[in-house]
Amino acid sequence: MSAPLEQYRLLGRSGLRVSRLSLGTMTFGVDASWGCNDDEAERVVNRYIDCGGNFIDTANFYGNGGSETVIGNLIQGRRQQLVVATKYSLTMRRGDPNASGNHRKNMVQSVENSLRRLQTDFIDLLYLHVWDDRTPVDEILRAFDDLVRSGKVLYIGISDTPAWQASRMQAIAELRGWTPLAALQIPYSLAERTVERELLPMAREMGMGVLPWSPLAGGILSGKYDEGDLEDAAGSDRGGLDTRKAINLATGRLTPRTLAIAKEVTTVARELACKPAQVALAWTLLNPAVTSTIMGVRTLAQLEDNLAALDVTLSDPQILRLDEASRIEPGFPHDLLGSPVAHEMFGAVDIEPRG
Repeated sequence: MSAPLEQYRLLGRSGLRVSRLSLGTMTFGVDASWGCNDDEAERVVNRYIDCGGNFIDTANFYGNGGSETVIGNLIQGRRQQLVVATKYSLTMRRGDPNASGNHRKNMVQSVENSLRRLQTDFIDLLYLHVWDDRTPVDEILRAFDDLVRSGKVLYIGISDTPAWQASRMQAIAELRGWTPLAALQIPYSLAERTVERELLPMAREMGMGVLPWSPLAGGILSGKYDEGDLEDAAGSDRGGLDTRKAINLATGRLTPRTLAIAKEVTTVARELACKPAQVALAWTLLNPAVTSTIMGVRTLAQLEDNLAALDVTLSDPQILRLDEASRIEPGFPHDLLGSPVAHEMFGAVDIEPRG
């Protein structure tokens, strides 16, 4: 029997082969209660690779460089077989205006520092981490292209950016012969489906492979929370963000709606004799725009649970129930385009869409 991750997908329009589940390492090199100590990180990475996994995701901001440092130590001797993705944009030196943002100076200095921490000569996939709404897109794209031509970066991607900007950047890159965006990293889960309105169809049309982050919505879809946890949202001090629950409350992830979605996920999991997290992960992989879903694990046990999602097969009725429980309003113009009024453009004739 093959290892669970020994089936790979192409990243966007590139020829790069990556695992269907990628290893997120935001908890590596972090001292907070939700962090992963170095010994456990080694066990997680070794097991992931043993199972055929080849796609490791990090960022220079994670642990203020600590995540990259841990990964750099762990991948020695097997660097060539791995696809290592990292990101730049968020501040690495508070008070320094050029130590953050999307501009060329921050990109170049971030890459040099990431290469040092990762102990490697090249980065397989470099993401713009968060859109800064300040830097001209031609500056970003040309700086990306220069790094690719230098051999320090092989592929580029974008994360947490408006769909219209990402599609505009892809069009400019193609017209000017610069390196195209191969990947789009966005939050996507049963609890966060608003990206289906613009970002997911944009990525598929423009040739970017989608990598969902937070597919368990901060652990909510794992079934670990209930209505009693909502009481902390009122009358308590939410200034501290040292626990996962505090973060979920502060970011608005933990709500009556998301708990209701989690209940349906748990019900489906019982029917399949598996865990809710496995159902939630399996659901993200159903979308044809998704290349690889990022597992944000902290322990070896969590990794083992998440890998088992690849063995989960959801029936059509179960998919319909999950979709209905998590349904979002399409919004304009999608609701108009799906209405009888829009059908008038076809003159009462059926015309099949392009495949």
